[in-house]
Amino acid sequence: MKIKTLIVDDEPHAIEVIEKYVENFPEIEVVSKCNNAIQAFQLLQQHKIDLIFLDIKMPGLLGTDFIRSLKHPPKIIFTTAYQDYALEGFDLSAVDYLLKPIPFDRFLKAMDKVFALYKVNNHRISITEKAAEQQSDVFLYLRVERKMVKVNVADIYWIESLKDYIKVVLKDRVLISKQKISLLEELLPEEKFMRIHRSFIVSTHKIESYHAYSVELLGMELPIGRNYKTECHKRLKNS
Repeated sequence: MKIKTLIVDDEPHAIEVIEKYVENFPEIEVVSKCNNAIQAFQLLQQHKIDLIFLDIKMPGLLGTDFIRSLKHPPKIIFTTAYQDYALEGFDLSAVDYLLKPIPFDRFLKAMDKVFALYKVNNHRISITEKAAEQQSDVFLYLRVERKMVKVNVADIYWIESLKDYIKVVLKDRVLISKQKISLLEELLPEEKFMRIHRSFIVSTHKIESYHAYSVELLGMELPIGRNYKTECHKRLKNS
């Protein structure tokens, strides 16, 4: 069984990410892709579409308004950089709601829901296997100035909150991106990263040393917050 799929997004990089992820699932066939709701409507007249990956905030017509205009919409997975539309998205019976930048392990969970809806057999096992295979190749796209920059999750040492921005520290460079640290925390694999302070998330595998009040990475000491101390020490002792 092929699940006929349409990707709708006004950002070319976002389409590329979904296409790359979908390549891991031979049951998903990308019939077409476009960058606005008007083109999407025309494609729905031309093709049988089972599933749409749909951006919400697009020029001309919001993705949510587009879905409301359809008498018999396909299954929808909303993809957006804005949390504000989540409740509205689920009110429209969306299969899932993915926040950009979309990590691969979060995408897997969405695909698991799709396969359950279409009763595709044996996918829970295959999804687990794919996650293991790509564990070292999970990446995010971060908006840095006017570009979407690809970052391999395995290369991240720590993330620091700078009010409305975050600083992402890699071994050989530092990236500044406008978003909240709490949003990025939801996107990172929780088994690989740990919140140690309201302003810091660290890669647990890259911690060089620690004591009661701080951890050390790349020769830098980062503080452990009072509210995070118990959980941090528990994880560090068990690792």
